[in-house]
Amino acid sequence: MSQLKVPASEYRQILLNGHPIMDVRAPVEFGKGAFPAAVNLPLMTDSERQKVGTCYKEQGQQAAIELGHQLVSGRVKDARVAAWKAFFETNPQGYLYCFRGGLRSQITQRWLKEAGLDIPYIEGGYKAMRQFLIEEIDASPRHSEMLILSGITGSGKTDFIRLRTESIDLEGIANHRGSSFGKQHDGQPSQIDFENRLAIELMRHQERSNGSLLLEDESFLIGRNAIPKSFFEKMQSAPVLVLTETLDARLPRLLDDYVHKMHSGYVSRLGEEAGFAAFREYLLGSLKGIHKRLGGKLHSEITELMSQALASQQSRSDSSDHLKWIALLLESYYDPMYHFQLGKKAARVRFEGTHAEMHAYLDSLRK
Repeated sequence: MSQLKVPASEYRQILLNGHPIMDVRAPVEFGKGAFPAAVNLPLMTDSERQKVGTCYKEQGQQAAIELGHQLVSGRVKDARVAAWKAFFETNPQGYLYCFRGGLRSQITQRWLKEAGLDIPYIEGGYKAMRQFLIEEIDASPRHSEMLILSGITGSGKTDFIRLRTESIDLEGIANHRGSSFGKQHDGQPSQIDFENRLAIELMRHQERSNGSLLLEDESFLIGRNAIPKSFFEKMQSAPVLVLTETLDARLPRLLDDYVHKMHSGYVSRLGEEAGFAAFREYLLGSLKGIHKRLGGKLHSEITELMSQALASQQSRSDSSDHLKWIALLLESYYDPMYHFQLGKKAARVRFEGTHAEMHAYLDSLRK
């Protein structure tokens, strides 16, 4: 039977367009990393794959293939083929892939053919597409000039980034705000998923043909997600734009980020009581994470203010007391650290201004 294959030359359009793709790898493989548009409908479960793998090592390929057919047969096979058919009936232009575009893709394709569907599989599979994305990240700094948006904590860098078409929101991709209190209530992607999403966003940026690539000033780690090394090194030498903001505007923005959004997120997921407990743990745990950098005295003082604010919020639904510890944290920790770090980048600063001034400056670069 001739095999329908999607060549490597189609990778870019598949990933850019969010083309529907069925991933037939085992769930454990899918969990380590996948593509945003992929749906996992495996040929084998994790335990079945493990048994086949052990058989392959001990008895060779043919014995492993035979065991696989024994494990996935009868009603088990029928149920899996039915799930695949349902996917492709919903997504008639979809493709399928396994890890290398090898035996699992070919078996899945053959069984679908027997069920009446001709479905192409992606040549090279997940491994080749993943390598393609890694190469896109490495090549991307050559396509556009990087510009790094810096600004004091609470200056609204992320809000600004999301308004600009020449930008990529690294914190959005990582689902983390990048600071000690940056954790989101619904967790972060795996490292591989973070890299895959970054690569696809970089390709979309190229498609928009923007003259520059605007990125928020980030540490190497955004929560637990690491910016790819070569990409991060380019960020460290790129021109810096400094976004300025008043303290009066910064405080309510941080109150909204650290308190209102996180509290509502936890409560919506866990319910009022458990949600507030998780929110409390998030705040106190985030503060504990910088205990050594704050020092014992300051840590204790901020902890006391935070605990009082949490009590007021829970008993009176009044969140305003949180402004006290946020202001002290800015004054004693975040602001001095920011000024120290900015001092090391002084030679790279190209422009400094308010939100309105920064928008005007970036707009002028397009003319």
